[in-house]
Amino acid sequence: MGPQLDWWKDQLGAYTLADVTTAMIVENRDKLLRDGTPKKKVITPATVNRYLAALSLTYTRAVNEWEWVESNPLRKVKKLPEPKGRVRFLSDDGELPDGTVIEGEKTRLLKACRASPNQYLYPVVVLALSTGMRKSEIMNLTWKDIDLNKGQIYLKETKNGERRSVPLVGHAMDVIQNLGKVRRLDTHLLFPSKNNPKTKPIHLRDPWQKALKTAQVDDFRFHDLRHSAASYLAMNGATLVEIADILGHKTLSMVKRYSHLSKAHTASVVSSMNEKVFG
Repeated sequence: MGPQLDWWKDQLGAYTLADVTTAMIVENRDKLLRDGTPKKKVITPATVNRYLAALSLTYTRAVNEWEWVESNPLRKVKKLPEPKGRVRFLSDDGELPDGTVIEGEKTRLLKACRASPNQYLYPVVVLALSTGMRKSEIMNLTWKDIDLNKGQIYLKETKNGERRSVPLVGHAMDVIQNLGKVRRLDTHLLFPSKNNPKTKPIHLRDPWQKALKTAQVDDFRFHDLRHSAASYLAMNGATLVEIADILGHKTLSMVKRYSHLSKAHTASVVSSMNEKVFG
């Protein structure tokens, strides 16, 4: 929330809390969407709404707890409409009528990551696809967070502020075990940077972009690996509650975007219920 409030300070810092009006907030809301920030020129409506939320929370505290001002000028400010949540996942292999197998995006991307000169790219991508963990959660992992005996990853700091455990199984387990055999002894990080291995994880932007280009995977972000994991879970029969629990969502609203992928599973549940009720 720091950068967001810093931006508001630059825009409205010359005014007292009581002097800031709803009209001023709206003017700056539109300016943010139009011009962006010095560090990020292109701003989405969703990002603008996060900026509004940060300022509104501060005003609410100033009104209710500190009594510095009588009302919150953001109460009348409308949030910008946001597009529906993006669902982009890697395609699987296909087969032509003559039996020829066509490699899908998932196969091509994993091959490109495995062939990358960067030793950490493939393990990071495998973890993202197999667990649905966020990029920040993966990159900040330490060996103390990994329990190879129990097959669990323990996350102490997550986006929603709650601790959670993530299963480490199958190929992902093998990859991490192999990584442990060649781990650096001067750091606790799984994916340390070259110049500051004790405290900073490695930056994988360039190797990641190169792998995408090599694999000919377009319009795909690292965060879409998380969508891919959730989509695979849905298509393999996981319920929305189970997907939310694995991904670390507090509510089901964020995982309803995957509901259309689990309709076959839902149909089987309803069919089973009807059979028991009506025979």
